[in-house]
Formats: sequence, C-alpha cells, structure tokens
Amino acid sequence: MTTQADQLENAILARAERLAKEYRERAQRSRDSILREAAEKLRLREQREEAIAKTLGDRAYRQQVQAEELKLQSHLDLVRWNLVREVEGRLAEQMLAYAKDSTAYLQTLTGFIEAALAEIEHEEVEVRANNADRKLLKTHWADLVSRLPSGTQVRLSEEPIETLGGVMIESSDGRIRVDNTFEGRVARLQARLQQVILERLVPSGFETGSIFGG
Repeated sequence: MTTQADQLENAILARAERLAKEYRERAQRSRDSILREAAEKLRLREQREEAIAKTLGDRAYRQQVQAEELKLQSHLDLVRWNLVREVEGRLAEQMLAYAKDSTAYLQTLTGFIEAALAEIEHEEVEVRANNADRKLLKTHWADLVSRLPSGTQVRLSEEPIETLGGVMIESSDGRIRVDNTFEGRVARLQARLQQVILERLVPSGFETGSIFGG
C-alpha cells in the first residue's frame, strides 16, 4: 500500500525527471559547443606542433593528447555537475509551489506524521515545522490528531524550525527523531535524484573519444 511519504518521494523523483528533461537540450548544446571548440583548438595545435611531434615521437605526442582529453573531460564534468545542481535548485521552487495547495500539502504533512509515528512507536511525540506549516497544522490540528492511532499523545511544538517544508517528529525524551523535512528527505534521496537527473540530461554521457581517438 502506497503511503503519503512514498507518494512525495515519487513526486520528487518525477519532478526531478521533468526538470532534467528541460535541461537536456541545453546540455546537448553545451556539449556540442565545447567539443567543436576543443576540436578546433586541437587542430591548430597539431599544425603548430607537427614538427615537434615528429621529433618527440608518437609516444610523447599521445601523452599530450591524453592530457588534452583529461582537461576537456574535467571541464565537461564541471558543466554536467553545474547542470545537476541547477536542477536540484529547481526542486526547492517546486516544493514551495506544491505547498501553496494547502489541501494536498496538509495530507502530505499528515502522512509524514503517521509514517513517523509508526517508526518511533513512542507514547508521546512532538511535531516540529516551519512557521507557515505550523500555522497550517495548528488550524487543522484537532481533525489531524483524530485520524492518528489512538494511545499516542502528539503535541505541536510552539517553536518553528528552519526548513523549506515538511515536519520533524521527535519522541518526548528526545532520543528518537524522524526527519521528514524537505531537506531531510532530499538528502536521503540525493543519490537517486542525481542519478535520475544525469540519465535525463546526458543519457550517453559526454564522450570525447571520437575527437581525440584514431
């Protein structure tokens, strides 16, 4: 059975995929431009150093070519990483937009709390959220608590926390904590998110062998 937490994870991944697709064309243009520029520079350099290459021999020449390949690959890796970071930044914008739908967002927050209670299994817990989310929860607190499992005392903290969204749930003794904030969940999903983004941005990777290879 799919939980609210699972649904948000899927939503985050889906949004990352959509955003990555938007940047794929941009990444392709960057790749083509970088590779064309590198090819032209290499051609000119080959012409200038042809006499030297003949003297140094094929081995020394190939070492130079390999150095150029490494330099270009390093630059391409930087471009790719910057694109990934930019897409990740857009996820925060999507989160803020999602939070504006108070009905759907309240259901998500409730799902986070329910999932945390199942993990903590403690009689008394405290729910912490940022100022905006705390106000939303407080408005619907009585209805929300009535939907939670009986036998558990759930208190909404009066002190807001610094987070883009979501909730932090702690046992009353402070020994158990479930971080269902946006930042916490993204941190846990980071490897999967980056993999999805990279697959959509550069499905075949940035290849340079066709230019420098024989």
